[in-house]
Amino acid sequence: MSKSPSPRLKNPDHMFGDPEELLMDRAERARQQWQKEVPEIADKLTPMVVLGRINEASQMMTTDYLTPAYAKIGLKLGEFDVLATLVRSGPPYKLTPTELYRTTMMSSGGMTARLDKLEKAGLVERCPHPEDRRALTVCVTDKGLSLVKGMMPDYVEAQAAAVDGLSKEEQQQLGHLLQKLIRTANEKKTG
Repeated sequence: MSKSPSPRLKNPDHMFGDPEELLMDRAERARQQWQKEVPEIADKLTPMVVLGRINEASQMMTTDYLTPAYAKIGLKLGEFDVLATLVRSGPPYKLTPTELYRTTMMSSGGMTARLDKLEKAGLVERCPHPEDRRALTVCVTDKGLSLVKGMMPDYVEAQAAAVDGLSKEEQQQLGHLLQKLIRTANEKKTG
């Protein structure tokens, strides 16, 4: 008795299924599945596809391009974010923990843990606040400053590699669209 091909595979001659389906991104696959399962919402699925693609692109770019760049200098994403925020703030490369917390969008507990790790590695130090004896500022050490500034060319190159599937014009257009999306979402939240 011959075994019939799996009904799920559109192309039974291809070992892994239909090549077109394999190239489909997860958001499109989900859209097609929801369209089939709940046809009455088929014309309302574009936002789900957009958000799914933003999420998938973010995960891919972080995992495949940015995380390896941080790992080259022995850091993780959150640790690099703290150091980079301090360095890009400019001389004297000091911010309060609250300023860091607001700028990097992480929890205060997460910030404390990262600062402890960075301080232990000699990349930052907690310094007295110049105007408030009860407060501290976080300062980048010379070692931390050299580390971040030294890795920036490779980091920028990794970012360029992550988006090189788009032309410069497409990158700018996507940047503007994402900026508009973020701005309008924030306006809805605060308005």
